[in-house]
Amino acid sequence: MITLSAWLSFLPGLAALIPAVFGGAALIAPARRSPLEFATRAATLAFGFALLTGAGCGLAAVTGSVVPTADAVGMRLDVVTGVMLVLVSSLALVIARYSQRYLHGDPGQPRYARWLLATLAAVATLVLTANLWVLAAAWFCTSVALHQLLTFYADRPAALVAAHKKFLVSRLADACMVGAIALLSGEVGSARLGAVEQWASAQAVLPGSAQTAAVLFVVAVALKSAQLPFHGWLMQVMEAPTPVSALLHAGVVNIGGFLMIRLSPLMARAEVAQLILLGIGLTTALIAALVMTTRVSIKVALAWSTCAQMGFMLVQCGLGVWHLALLHLIAHSLYKAHAFLASGSTVDGWRVHALLAPSRPASRPRALAAGALAAACVGGILSLHLFWLGHPAHEDASLLALALVLALAIAPFAYQVLAGGTLRTAALHTVGISSLYFVWHEAFRHVLTVAAPPVVSTVGAALVAAGFAALFAAQMWLREFPNGRFARTLHPMLFAGFYLDELFTRVTFLIWPPRFPVRESAPSTRIATVEV
Repeated sequence: MITLSAWLSFLPGLAALIPAVFGGAALIAPARRSPLEFATRAATLAFGFALLTGAGCGLAAVTGSVVPTADAVGMRLDVVTGVMLVLVSSLALVIARYSQRYLHGDPGQPRYARWLLATLAAVATLVLTANLWVLAAAWFCTSVALHQLLTFYADRPAALVAAHKKFLVSRLADACMVGAIALLSGEVGSARLGAVEQWASAQAVLPGSAQTAAVLFVVAVALKSAQLPFHGWLMQVMEAPTPVSALLHAGVVNIGGFLMIRLSPLMARAEVAQLILLGIGLTTALIAALVMTTRVSIKVALAWSTCAQMGFMLVQCGLGVWHLALLHLIAHSLYKAHAFLASGSTVDGWRVHALLAPSRPASRPRALAAGALAAACVGGILSLHLFWLGHPAHEDASLLALALVLALAIAPFAYQVLAGGTLRTAALHTVGISSLYFVWHEAFRHVLTVAAPPVVSTVGAALVAAGFAALFAAQMWLREFPNGRFARTLHPMLFAGFYLDELFTRVTFLIWPPRFPVRESAPSTRIATVEV
């Protein structure tokens, strides 16, 4: 019988097999015979190793045990690592299986399989490492490997232009990462995450170099998380295969939030960096949520949704609720992977919905009842939650602000249920969703604990509450008066994305323009393509 200590002693080697399987499979992937089937088998094996690793990390956390030799080999094996490894490997398995049918008969399958596996190997290494330099190198490799997938169809100029823009943004983010790590490791004397955490926890006030490093980390995360105005490439990479879009939106773009969670002991003491993080995330979340309502393309609407969701994740980090940011990362990854992989059946779903009996016409009393119901349910459950924990409400301003956001999000759902059902049905649905949110909130509080209190809790909570209340009011006004002066003024700007990407594209193309060489594809025909 294997004891717990023996199990934990094997855990680092078991965890190391996950990126090794992905990386080794990328090197030996067959060139002709079923390369994507081979990739699926490799992902299945890695998923099995991830489940065992995740179980070991969970047992270590429950029993209070320390994984031996993990730090010595440069690994960070905790509950966050275990959860992320299971998430990454499960998404890899689903995307690899989907790619088999999606790219059936495509001659580029071997190249696709190799770069897909290479991307997964880099992401798994990033999740496992306990060294900031290795993390930065893995993030760079992830970006380079993903670039090859985004340009899979090299004969599509739009895909190449979008990939070119992402390449420029990512390299700027890499420069910020290198500068931040150099400053921080010089101050701490080590680039290990454990050493940075211990050093930051011992500081009453961070020195200027560490504050600067925290700001550079925030800038790097904003660039790689497609925050405004660096978001345009995320909307324009839809020329890539659908499983690549799922990999990007469900996995790679979430790495910024994961980095903030890893650096939470440092970020919790960097007031300026957290204020910048909160401002960037809140601005992006509000604008992207409005712009998304004007999009008619399913995949483009999902891309704007990702932009808004990344902004909200950074808002949670800026408020210091790191455990909720982790919960949001996992939920968003699973939802967005399903949304992209099922996007082809959206039209069929719309047709089925159109055949159903129409709901009752809209009415203002019913809308007010839905809003009151959502506020009452969320407020009541929040009060029970705070009373059960023994904390007065004024000690958790961040939770109050997020409860308001939850009530505003549930109100339209409650309205839809009221339109097709009874008040009792709507109340049961609303109470169920609110209860589930706070249950997960409390569960993830035990998964990820940061000793330092958030430094911008009260100010940040007020900004978040006001921002999302304004967003809700604008959305309701546009829905209620679609032909009013406010809608006629705002809609063209929303449809154009406030012209932010156009301005950013002009600047980047002036600095480093793409080349459009002309190559001859037929005796009398010339096609313009882009080289990145």
